[in-house]
Amino acid sequence: MSTNQEAQSDELLALASIYDDEEFHRTESSQKGEIHLCLELPPDFRLLINGHTPVEVDVSFLPPLVLSFELPTDYPSSSAPVFTLSSIWLSRVQIATLCKRLDELWEENRGSVVLFTWIQFLKEETLQFLNIQSPLEIQTNGVQPECESAECQAAAAAVEELDQRAVQVADPHSDILTQLLDFNEAQKKKVFEATVFNCGICFTENLGSSFVLFNECQHVYCKTCVRDYFEIQIKDGKVQLLSCPEPECTSPATPAQVKLLVSQEDFARYDRLLLQWSLNLMTDVVYCPRKSCSMAVMVEPDRTMGICPSCQFVFCTLCNRLYHALSLCTKIEEENVQRVSQRRMARNRKKIKSGLKKTLNSVQAVALTYRKIWAATRWPAASVSSISAGSAFHLSRQMTLTATSETRTLGAS
Repeated sequence: MSTNQEAQSDELLALASIYDDEEFHRTESSQKGEIHLCLELPPDFRLLINGHTPVEVDVSFLPPLVLSFELPTDYPSSSAPVFTLSSIWLSRVQIATLCKRLDELWEENRGSVVLFTWIQFLKEETLQFLNIQSPLEIQTNGVQPECESAECQAAAAAVEELDQRAVQVADPHSDILTQLLDFNEAQKKKVFEATVFNCGICFTENLGSSFVLFNECQHVYCKTCVRDYFEIQIKDGKVQLLSCPEPECTSPATPAQVKLLVSQEDFARYDRLLLQWSLNLMTDVVYCPRKSCSMAVMVEPDRTMGICPSCQFVFCTLCNRLYHALSLCTKIEEENVQRVSQRRMARNRKKIKSGLKKTLNSVQAVALTYRKIWAATRWPAASVSSISAGSAFHLSRQMTLTATSETRTLGAS
């Protein structure tokens, strides 16, 4: 084995021991390989997608740069590795700038293995070298605006002579925003499943693959506890309250989370009750009045006719009976009768109240006249009008006591 072959074998063996199978692929039959490099993004990194409507989103991961290489027989003594560099979110100008930098690194390390040096540069220094900052602007057609660094400007000036090793991967049948967000979610899930968590309900400790993450609140509980909690809520019919088990937390559970945990029968019940609850909130949805059907029916605004799409029953949405066209609805007639009856009762209550008031006034007048006559009979020398205000109370008290005594005497006899 020559010195070059030995150096190549040692380098490839070292890379295989450092990176897993998803990051490093080697062709066994030849000295070829492919390295997928995910860049380390700073916290709170954002993407600005420029399209018909600009969209700004947070991301923690971006799709990897792909470095494909082939080692010539005289590498590393004389020749550099033959390579291509590809990306779906960098422009071709930016990728060509990176290729030029890889050439410079080879020149600085000529005669030595250089793949690991290239990998470290691409993984740790790409953002800084291309002057990429948050928010990163990306066009919906996959072409990113050129950066303002001196390297990018120099590459842009020679755009006709761009390095053929720079490959921009753009899928015309898929939106770039969808690709970026899907990759970001997949990577976040991968990191979550490899992290150890502690359940706040059963206090067990395990990897994230055995836990459920509620996206809005970021609370984490083991799948067993969440499954039991969901099944109880579904059996009680509380599907609209299916949320995070954390006390006073209202972060909702997604249908995908529910389907993943509960049985097929429980999910069917959950789906049916959730649909019914959602339809009940819609003002333009009624139900077929036939008990054997009960299908949801959409009705047009300001119309009282409903047509069931299942049994074709045409009914009045007010009284739930057979549609009666121009004739007055039974429900409206009942409401009119009830309204007239309420008005009549109100008028009668007013008359009764007025009559009671008049009767009370007459009784009080008669009682006052009787007291005057009774006082004049008992004390003829004293005129009622001459009784002073000071002795009126005593006179009234005496009259009351006398009347009470006489009533008791008459009752005894």
